[in-house]
Amino acid sequence: MRSLHLASPEDLPKLLPLVAAFHEHQGFATTPEHQHDAVLPLLEGVPHGAIWLIGPRRAPVGYVVVSFGWSVEYGGMDAVVDELFVRSAVRKRGMGSEALNGLAKALKDGGVKALHLEADQGNETLKRFYQRCKFETREGYAYMSREL
Repeated sequence: MRSLHLASPEDLPKLLPLVAAFHEHQGFATTPEHQHDAVLPLLEGVPHGAIWLIGPRRAPVGYVVVSFGWSVEYGGMDAVVDELFVRSAVRKRGMGSEALNGLAKALKDGGVKALHLEADQGNETLKRFYQRCKFETREGYAYMSREL
């Protein structure tokens, strides 16, 4: 896929401004130090997740973070899209769809059984985007969190 590249530690200077922009857009109260410390292990190859850059590797326009887990229901490894961001200036050009669809194919080829994500139920544009990428709301289920 031409617009999706597995990120490595050398990509950190290009990735951190994208993470900061996403966190600001979402209203997350994270510091630059928190962002650095949260993404660096994924770039260094911990088995719990990975980050892909969206767009040209030398000048990425977005990123996607995936965390890995195990699901008895789905019969094996599953994954969660933890963060997905494309700069607003280049949205609606198909890069986000291409990234999600390419990532889903690569994860399936790698043995992942299901890919999940969290969607703001009040954001109809975002929900339609995810539906076009073949994600479905599971009737009767809600993604819930407990901060530890």
